[in-house]
Amino acid sequence: MTPTAARDAANFAIPVNEIRAHFPALVRREGALPVAYFDGPGGTQVPLTVADAVRSYLLEHNANTHWAYPTSIETDNLLAEARDVFSDFLRATPADISFGNNMTTITMHVARGLARGWKKGDEIVVTELDHHANVAPWHAVARDNGFVIRTVRLDTKTFRTDFDDLARQLGPRTRLLAIGAASNALGTVTDVARATAMAHEHGALAYVDAVHFAPHNLVDVGAIGCDFLACSAYKFYGPHVGVLFAKHDIAQSLDVPRLDPAPADAPERLETGTQNHEGIVGAAEAVMYLGTVARGGASRRERLSRAFAAFHARGEALLTQLWEGLAGINGVTLYGPEPGTPRTPTVAFTLAGHSTEAVARHLAQRGVYVSNGDFYAATVAERLGRGDDGFVRAGAACYTTPDEVGRLVEGVRNLAQ
Repeated sequence: MTPTAARDAANFAIPVNEIRAHFPALVRREGALPVAYFDGPGGTQVPLTVADAVRSYLLEHNANTHWAYPTSIETDNLLAEARDVFSDFLRATPADISFGNNMTTITMHVARGLARGWKKGDEIVVTELDHHANVAPWHAVARDNGFVIRTVRLDTKTFRTDFDDLARQLGPRTRLLAIGAASNALGTVTDVARATAMAHEHGALAYVDAVHFAPHNLVDVGAIGCDFLACSAYKFYGPHVGVLFAKHDIAQSLDVPRLDPAPADAPERLETGTQNHEGIVGAAEAVMYLGTVARGGASRRERLSRAFAAFHARGEALLTQLWEGLAGINGVTLYGPEPGTPRTPTVAFTLAGHSTEAVARHLAQRGVYVSNGDFYAATVAERLGRGDDGFVRAGAACYTTPDEVGRLVEGVRNLAQ
């Protein structure tokens, strides 16, 4: 994106100071200092409208589904509206959208269902770059059913999935490729459309983890071509709820564990037991909130497109500032693709002579909240020689400002000195 295009895209949304006014958590202070939240890759803060939607559901509409009295009917309507909202968010149809506790639980559920239709010796392809939520469930069903796991290597120089190795791992017995759209540890964005096409050439399904991708880039399941895509609303300003896109015909035939009296048709057949209704309503409100920050756009899909264009442009600017600031500090090592390449505004780094926890604690005392560890991307940490201590991770969100980035960099520089 050229500087002019980035500037124009950044103006597609309301100013950051107006966005920040919608997030009550941002008034928190650490002593005299306002808190700067860089922990978004592990879970973002929530706008007031989302909390209001959860409260309204619990106090005014709370009921179980599919009964004849008003609050049950209202619940049915709110859940149907949530499917419609997420169909716009993912560029799908409402019949493709189901909900669950989180992406990890959803993936385990789908994995069990798919495994019932596979045979001993069938193969599943996973990657070293992925969060283990899109690795461990497939290892579990492979262990239980005699499937073979093939793992695509991480190129430790480019911090990207090795597509030549992906081509080698796919074959006639491949039943599914599990791949992440973006690394929650390194920020790497992967060309999952290309990977999906490669899997389909072998007759395999493609399961995409979009948990870290969805907060920063507009998801389009049609353009990706995937069969499944999962994300979690708490990464994009909503409650702790997982969301699944599953192609309707595949979901309809999927032999998922379920109760016989429960709905037999997709998407509800994927939702085992009573769902977190208030969370689903809040998750839908989070998507609707993202649409409200956009300038222009007649439809919800158009408003979301404009909002994400702005977030992407602003995120690239913040990423560059953070990367260059940290790179200028003696003892800092940065991990992940450089700015200007396909990635999210999430930075992983270490500081020589200090554990990642020590860095995180030092910054927290200065009102800068960052995460540390392997973030369940354990293989990434091992491959990069950080399996013992992991990384310090800082991620920009829609409410992050250049001043906050400056405070983070200065805090690391202070500790380094």
